[in-house]
Amino acid sequence: MENRTHIPIKKEYLVDNVLMNESVDLPADVEKMMRLLRRAKVRHPAVFVGTASSGVISGAGDTLDEIRKYLDERNIRADVVETGSAGYSSMEPVVEVQMPGKTRVAFRNVTAGKLSSVLDGIFNSIIPEEHVLGQHRDRALEIWKDVPFIDELPFFSLQKRNLLRNWGRISPLSIEEYIATGGYRSYVKTVRSYTHEEVCDIVEKSGLQGRGGGGFLTGKKWKVAHSVFADQRYLLCNADESDPGGYANRAMIESDPHRLLEGVLIAAYAIGTSRALIYIRNDYRIAIERLEHAISQAREFGLIGHNVYGSGFNIEITVRKGPGAFVCGEETAMISSLEGKRGMPRPKPPYPAVSGLFGKPTVVNNVETLSNIPAIFENGPDWFMSIGNESARGTKILVLSGIIVNQGIIEVPLGTPVKDIIYGTGEGIPDNKTFKAVQIGGPSGGFLTSENIDTPYDFSSLASEGVYMGSGGMVVLDESCCIIDTVKYFMDFIQKESCGKCIPCREGTSRMLEVYENITRRPVDANGHTTLERFKGVMQLESLAGVISDTSLCGLGQKAPNTVTSSLRHFRSDYEEHIFDRECSAGVCKELRLFQIDVNKCTGCTVCAPKCPESAIIGTRHHPFFIVEEKCTGCGICYDVCKFSAIYVK
Repeated sequence: MENRTHIPIKKEYLVDNVLMNESVDLPADVEKMMRLLRRAKVRHPAVFVGTASSGVISGAGDTLDEIRKYLDERNIRADVVETGSAGYSSMEPVVEVQMPGKTRVAFRNVTAGKLSSVLDGIFNSIIPEEHVLGQHRDRALEIWKDVPFIDELPFFSLQKRNLLRNWGRISPLSIEEYIATGGYRSYVKTVRSYTHEEVCDIVEKSGLQGRGGGGFLTGKKWKVAHSVFADQRYLLCNADESDPGGYANRAMIESDPHRLLEGVLIAAYAIGTSRALIYIRNDYRIAIERLEHAISQAREFGLIGHNVYGSGFNIEITVRKGPGAFVCGEETAMISSLEGKRGMPRPKPPYPAVSGLFGKPTVVNNVETLSNIPAIFENGPDWFMSIGNESARGTKILVLSGIIVNQGIIEVPLGTPVKDIIYGTGEGIPDNKTFKAVQIGGPSGGFLTSENIDTPYDFSSLASEGVYMGSGGMVVLDESCCIIDTVKYFMDFIQKESCGKCIPCREGTSRMLEVYENITRRPVDANGHTTLERFKGVMQLESLAGVISDTSLCGLGQKAPNTVTSSLRHFRSDYEEHIFDRECSAGVCKELRLFQIDVNKCTGCTVCAPKCPESAIIGTRHHPFFIVEEKCTGCGICYDVCKFSAIYVK
C-alpha cells in the first residue's frame, strides 16, 4: 500500500511541531499546515470514496475505478482519496467532493453508472439533487445553497461521534492525516509525562467499561495486571467477531486503524508490557491490510519500537490471524488459540489479568474499548464521565440492521432509549409496517418489544430486561418476521459454533435446536411429531436453558439460552400458534405453509405445475388445478410463478 500524503511534509516536522508539542493549541502556522493535510482546505478538487468492506460490497471498487477514468479522460486535476465507511451502509457507495473554497458535499448510492452525472454536476457548480446526501459544516468555507447539513440528517443528528469522527473523512492509509486530526499526541504525552499507575488511574476515573459486552471496568483490569509481578505481561486486542449482524470491529479497523493502534499503545504502557498482539479473523482481508500498513507507518514514525521518544518505553505490536471461530471471541479461548492450541475456553479463576497468555498477566480488551482510550487522554476523564448516564459512561457503537429504514453503524451516548435509536436514527420501519421486536446483542442477546422499547441502552438497564448487550448488534424485526424462525436461526448458529468442550453447551444447544426444528415442521404422526411431543419439547426449554446457563464454562454457553428465554417471555402466542394451530402467521416457516389454489382465479395456464419440485400440483389445461396437500412441502415456488394470484397460503 502506498502512503497517500498529498502535500510534501517531512516526518520530522510532524514529530517536532505536533507530536512533541504538549500545548493544547498549536501555533497558527502549524495549524494551517494541519488543515491542509486533513484536506479541510484544498487547492484543487478532492474526490473521496469509502472503500471499507461495506462500501466494496455495494460497488465502491467499481466507482473508484470510474472516478479515476473520468478524471483522466477529462484531464481534470483532482485528488482521489480512499476513505473508510461513513457508517451509513444503506447509502453506500458514498462519494464526497470538496471543491476549493466550498464545503465538502456527500452523495449517496453512487455506483459506477451514476458517477459521471454526479461529477458533471459538481464540477460545474451544480448539485445533482437526486444523489446528494448533505454537506459538512466548516465556518471557514462557503456553503452550498439548499443542501442540508450532514449533522442535521436523522441518521446523524442523534449520534455523538467520538470514535467515528474520522470515518469517511480521512484516509485510513495515511498516518499524517491521522496526526493532523490530533492523533498520537495523547500517546506521546502519556509515555513522556505519566507513570503506569497514573495512566491506570485516569482510565479508572473515566468509568470506561469493556465494550465487549461484560462491562468490567477497564482501568481496574489494567491495575490488576500491572500489580502482578512477572517478567513479561501481554496486552491482547480482541478484534475477533463473527456475530450475525455484527461487523463494527472490522469497520473500525478499516476506517480508522491508527485510533485503535494509539489505544493499544497507551494500554500497553499502562500495564507495563512490551508485547501487544491484535487477534483478528483471517478473512478480514481489508482490515488486516490496513492494520499492518498502519503498524508499519507507526514504526517508521518511532511510535513503535525501542525507547519511544526517549521515554524508555519499548513496544512491539503483532497481528495474529485467527480461524474465525465464534468461541475464539471468548478471552480464554482466544488465549488458547494464540498459544497454538485449539480455541477452547478455560475455567476462571484465575483470570487472564493474573494468569493469561503462557501463564503471564494478560489484559484482553476489544477494539471499541481500546479505541476509546485516546479521546479520554485528549479530553480528560471528567469529559468522558459527562457522556452517558449514571450507570454507564461514554458512547456505544451499534450496528443497525434488519427491517429498518436506515441501516449502518452508529455511535450514541450510553443510556439512549432504544426507541430513539430505532425511530430517530433508524427512522423506523419501512412501508408503514408494524414493529414487532428488536434483537439486541447477537445470537446470545435477547428481544425487546413495543412494551419495553423505551429501555435505556446501557449494561444494567438491558440486563434488567433480560437482554445482553453483546457486541452491539441491533436487528429490527417487523410484522412479517417470525420469532420462532429467528430463534431457530440463532440456535443453529450457536450449536454449530459451540467448541464442544462442555456437555451442557454442546448437547443442550443441539437439543434446543431440535425442539425448534420440530415445531417449525409439519406434524406427521407416523414420525412421532405429535402435538404433545412438540408441546413437551417447548416446556423443557426453560429448564434446559437454566442448566446450560448455570453449568457452561464460558460466556458462549452461559449466554446461549438468552434468546430462547427472552422469546418465551414475550412471544408465547407465537409458540402456541406453531404448536397447536400448526401455523406460522408470518408465512416464514416453510414446512408449516399449506398452499391452495383458488378455483375461481385459476385459469389452468399450467405454469405452476411443472415448477413444483414434488409434483404436488395436478389438473387439466384450461381448468382449475389442485394441490395435493400431502405432497406439498411449502416451498412457495408455485406462489411466486402464478400470474393470476390464484395461489394463497392456507
